[in-house]
Amino acid sequence: MPRRGFYLVIDAEHRELGAQPPFAWIDDLMRFHSERSERSERVPYYVGLLSAAALYGAAQQQPQELQVVAGSVLRPVTVGRVRIRFFFRRRMDVIVTEQVKTSSGYVPVSTPEMTAFDLVRYRKGAGSIDHIATVLAELAERLDAKKLLAVAEKTEELPVIQRLGYLLERIGHGELARELADVVRAGKPRTIRLEPKSAEEVSARDAKWHVLVNATIEVEA
Repeated sequence: MPRRGFYLVIDAEHRELGAQPPFAWIDDLMRFHSERSERSERVPYYVGLLSAAALYGAAQQQPQELQVVAGSVLRPVTVGRVRIRFFFRRRMDVIVTEQVKTSSGYVPVSTPEMTAFDLVRYRKGAGSIDHIATVLAELAERLDAKKLLAVAEKTEELPVIQRLGYLLERIGHGELARELADVVRAGKPRTIRLEPKSAEEVSARDAKWHVLVNATIEVEA
């Protein structure tokens, strides 16, 4: 019973795991949340961050949890060895997703470009700055510069655009970030720290992205 009133039937194949893989029942769970919400509206959601990156072949290790971005604040779900972690997004109208077929139907998953932004936006869920850079390097071949620009113009989150643009250049994919630099320039950005809560000293200032570099980035082999 992942939630009170919401039950799973566990077949013999997944008994040791404690539940079926979460992709098989995440849509049913979100429908359950919608029915229980005060407004009785569909709670918007999508699979994102490292879980989405893994679907695009851009994760060295499979994430230990299903990472889901939702339009409501939701507690994590743990059933046996299966875990779902939720991240709250207020503006769900700006998301860009595609439908991925699962054993129980279709599930919305962030596009590679949306995934790149979310890896930077939800840094705690994505791991260290080195891990984010590594996943971005693996995801790069699936990214399209025009689609990155479209996401940037929809989300209008300038600090995220600044950090993502800097990281893409840092890992050798500056061509993907070229038009993001125009967005930053037009937005009259303030100078921000690459790692907002890091105590590491600032070693450089990137004038193009208006980023104070206070972290050493190493892409994992």
